[in-house]
Amino acid sequence: MKSPSILPADVDFSDPAAPASPAFGDVYHSRAGALAQARHVFVAGNGLPGRWQGRERFVVLETGFGLGNNFLATWDAWRQDPARCGRLVFVSVEKHPLRRDDLARAHAASPLPELAAQLVERWPPLTAGLHTLGFDGGRVELLLGLGDARTLSRELVLDADAIYLDGFSPKLNPELWDDWLLKSLARHAVPGTTVATWSINRPMRRTLASLGFDVELAPGFANKPEMTVARFAPRHVPQRPAGREPLAPGAKRAVIVGAGLAGAACALALSRVGVACTVVDALPGPAQASSGNPAGLFHGTVNPDDGPHARFNRAAALATQSLLAELGVAHQPGLLRLETRLAVEQMLEAPGYVQALSADEASAQAGTGFAHPAWLYPGGGAVDPAAYTRAMLAASGAQLRLSTPVAALREADGGWQLLDANGQLIEQARLVVLAGGHGQLSLLGDLGEWAQGLVVQRGQLTHLADAPWQPGLPVAGDGYAIADGRGGAWCGATVQDGDLDPALRDADQTENLTRYARLAGLATPPQAPLAGRVGWRLVAPDRLPLIGGLAAPGALADQLRLQPRRPGLVVCTAFASRGITWAALAGQLVAALALGAPRPLEAELLDAVDPLRFALRRQRRPGR
Repeated sequence: MKSPSILPADVDFSDPAAPASPAFGDVYHSRAGALAQARHVFVAGNGLPGRWQGRERFVVLETGFGLGNNFLATWDAWRQDPARCGRLVFVSVEKHPLRRDDLARAHAASPLPELAAQLVERWPPLTAGLHTLGFDGGRVELLLGLGDARTLSRELVLDADAIYLDGFSPKLNPELWDDWLLKSLARHAVPGTTVATWSINRPMRRTLASLGFDVELAPGFANKPEMTVARFAPRHVPQRPAGREPLAPGAKRAVIVGAGLAGAACALALSRVGVACTVVDALPGPAQASSGNPAGLFHGTVNPDDGPHARFNRAAALATQSLLAELGVAHQPGLLRLETRLAVEQMLEAPGYVQALSADEASAQAGTGFAHPAWLYPGGGAVDPAAYTRAMLAASGAQLRLSTPVAALREADGGWQLLDANGQLIEQARLVVLAGGHGQLSLLGDLGEWAQGLVVQRGQLTHLADAPWQPGLPVAGDGYAIADGRGGAWCGATVQDGDLDPALRDADQTENLTRYARLAGLATPPQAPLAGRVGWRLVAPDRLPLIGGLAAPGALADQLRLQPRRPGLVVCTAFASRGITWAALAGQLVAALALGAPRPLEAELLDAVDPLRFALRRQRRPGR
């Protein structure tokens, strides 16, 4: 699914009481008041706050985010309710989102100034796909899908407790009200799901009734005497795809193997959905293996087709940008990636996410002379991965069990057991997450068939204590260079498959310094004493991570979404050289997969990172 460019909304603010859309010829909300309308039609129309009381999680699905007043009204109602659910997830789709400045203008006089300010502050770059925005310490989550509702509704993986049907008038915006979209939304309904909308459009009501909803008219808001409410009560409940079932529904405790970036991110995400975590690692401290480099890059990628790699990396990079800011982790903001294959005029841009720079513009940013244009990722940059890991672990409140090698994994009644080399029990939990690198593969035994084709890659990076060029921004391209803030620079990194030699090598340092010289525009590579670090990466054949559940006994289904999984076991691994970029999103995905919450990725991208994807391909094409 190629993602189209996002066309922002143009808003007419000439009538402050009712901002309007010139493109659709309609107002965003009633002149009687946006929040009053949202509270009457959507909050009360869906039986809230009563219906979320006593629930662990409540999920709202909305068509048409607009100015965001329905979200703010729902969030405010949740905050004001002492018997509220533990977690509110609000999923909304918007084809033409507002620019940040317009959103701020729309809420300049908001009756909910604190909430509106937080929404404006966290407003994402306008790029296609799902954006996860966390509020109230992660207890309120806005999963904002930017793009066509007709496309995204098919790609969402969630069960909705309430549906807000919003948007401009059915006559002016028919695509948000037609049979096709309503059928797509109904796939996210479960018995008891409610629907509310200000519209009483008859074709819409007939379609809802045909889909299994009990449809009624209720008193409307302001000048509309009636509105529509409905409840899903189908004669036959559709069967859920086995591969989309939660892996550990209701789990309150998890054990995570690996105290690096992946494990820390999983601990943080799980803690935010009410799961207490214990993190186990063989080494005496966190982030001492692959996550132990002194500096590393994070950024997205761009390609003309906007395929799964570009879309996953974009979502991951934006999640990292948001989490680093939230945790207050010090980092070098901004990143230049040199591009030798495309001219600047051929590059597409996404404001706030990536910008094309000419060679001269890129050179001015980096403090040297480049022969090629570059991508500027303003939200990318460089960070100390160990500091980032420690910050995530601290925020998670996880218990750490360090210097504790795990030798075996065993399924047991009610969960999984971690055993030491003598077969003694280390930990047992209903939910276990394998979030280490190549060292954890031996734990899986007969469960490890999915890991065929993974490669352990050695990498050496080099430290220049006295660097002739310290880039003004981290630079990537043919190698990378990062200023260390002390007059030196880190550069690298080499790649050797299957090489387990831990010693620093002169040949690798020469290779790194040669790349550094090319980036810096130096005639000859600098000379420096042998200094740096060696680490190992676990790399999948398609250069995407492996995140998800493992196959239940028996042959694989012909689709990943239909494949039953072993309960309580999740893998989160093969981060290659993108551990910093991928960790935050990977942790969110692990938490959603474990507990059955709305997934932070589209269905196509879930398949793209599913750990069973290679086994399924081999099954379809034996011998390949």
